[in-house]
Parts: sequence; C-alpha cells; structure tokens
Amino acid sequence: MQKSFDDFLSQLSTTNSTLDFFVDFEKVSRHVEKISIQLNQLNYLLGKENLEAAVHQLFEENSKCFSVLNILIAVRNNRPVLDDDGEVVHLHDYFQSADLVYEYLVKTGLDLVFKNKKIKNLEDYIYGIEVGLDTNARKNRGGKNMEKAIAKIFDKNQIPFRAEVKHTRFPELIHFGKDVKRFDFAIETKEKTYLIETNYYNGGGSKLNEVARSYTDLAPKINQYEKFEFIWITDGQGWFSAKNKLQEAFTHIPHVYNLKTLPIFIEKIKTEL
Repeated sequence: MQKSFDDFLSQLSTTNSTLDFFVDFEKVSRHVEKISIQLNQLNYLLGKENLEAAVHQLFEENSKCFSVLNILIAVRNNRPVLDDDGEVVHLHDYFQSADLVYEYLVKTGLDLVFKNKKIKNLEDYIYGIEVGLDTNARKNRGGKNMEKAIAKIFDKNQIPFRAEVKHTRFPELIHFGKDVKRFDFAIETKEKTYLIETNYYNGGGSKLNEVARSYTDLAPKINQYEKFEFIWITDGQGWFSAKNKLQEAFTHIPHVYNLKTLPIFIEKIKTEL
C-alpha cells in the first residue's frame, strides 16, 4: 500500500490549465458593460485640473455615477474601512456627497490618476482591473477544467455518463438523511453504478484536508450497497501539502485515481458495458 501511494504521489501532474483557464473574458465584458454608463459619465473628471470643482458639478448633475467608485480601486463590494478617526465606515459612505467623493479620491490616490491624463477612458481602465480580479476565480476554474477533462476522456472512450447527478436519483441510497449530495458524474454499467467526484488542486490549503476527510466518510456510505461504488478522481501537486490526509483517504477508499491512473478505471468500465 505504501509503495502504491508513493507511486500515486509521484504521478500527480503539475498543471491542468488550458489557455482558457487564465481569464474569462466574457465575464469581464459583462461586468464592464453593467457599469459602462456610470464609467463614461465619470470620464468627465479625467484631466480636470480643478478636480474638486468638477466633482461637485458632476455630483449635482448625476450623483448615481459615483456608486461605482469602489471598482476603481479593485474592490467589488461595499467593504468596511477605517476613517481618520479610527471609526469603521463603508466605502459607499463616501459616495453620499460631493465633498466625501472628493475626499475618497484624494485619500485613495485616484485624484492623481484622474489629473495626470495617463488614463483616457475609465471603461478601458476598468476592463484591465476586471481582468486582474478575474484571476481570483482561477481556483474554481481549476476544478471545472478537471471536470471538462474527465468528460472528454469519457467521450473519447465512448463511455456513457451523466453529469451533475443528485443521489436522490437512486432511491436505494438512503443513508444521506435530508442532505442532497450531487456527484460530478455517474456511470451505470451492467455490473454497478459508479458515483464519481473529481477535483484538482494546484495549491494547498485547509480545504484539501476537508475534502479528503469528507470523501473518506462518503465512500463507505455508498460502497455498502452492492450495486454502487464511489470513485474519486483527483490530481494536482497541491496535495503534497496535505499528503497525510490524502494517504488516509487513499487507504480507506478502494478506488482513487489521478489522471495518470485513470485509464485503469476506463478499461474496467469498458469490460462492464
């Protein structure tokens, strides 16, 4: 078992990133489009030497356009901050008057950005910010990439499967209580129904321990039924930071695969179709 687990670790891949992993440009465009009117109104402030007077004039014309100022400092939400008195306020509190807007611009440094004329269009500026913020979604895309990769492998090998399958589809599974468990894939053969979870971790973190622990608990709930089997397909060198928990899961879950060993499972399925 030790040698087998050591082999499993040595086979973990360095990446599952494809070129569409890095930025979701469609999502970026949607985010920019939602606030494009306000951004174009704020363009009026660009290059104004008397920025304070321009802010007052624009605020009088349309105060609502300032509601998007938080995204100009790469913050999506109305997060709390400390004011000069050490009191907790929220970013949107600064958007309630022209004086506060100007204070916000000065204290964030945006006043210099507006005055120096290096930015010609705030919509283009925000597009760049959204691209940067979208990198925060890469962890989720890593998991989605794994699902896509597994689905392609199943398709290539002509293995019929269903994706995003709730356990309630199988009334035999009665040991989940009121919780509804959704599996990434389900494959039904003449021998068994395989309920499959997939994930990929480039980096470490406490989540890996939680995932390994939860699947260690989940597997026997499924495997107690003769016609069902739990399959875990996972990969990524993030597991080196949680290899003890992974080894525990590897020991207790009969069928754990990575991308390198997945063909073993594929061949098993082919014999049962």
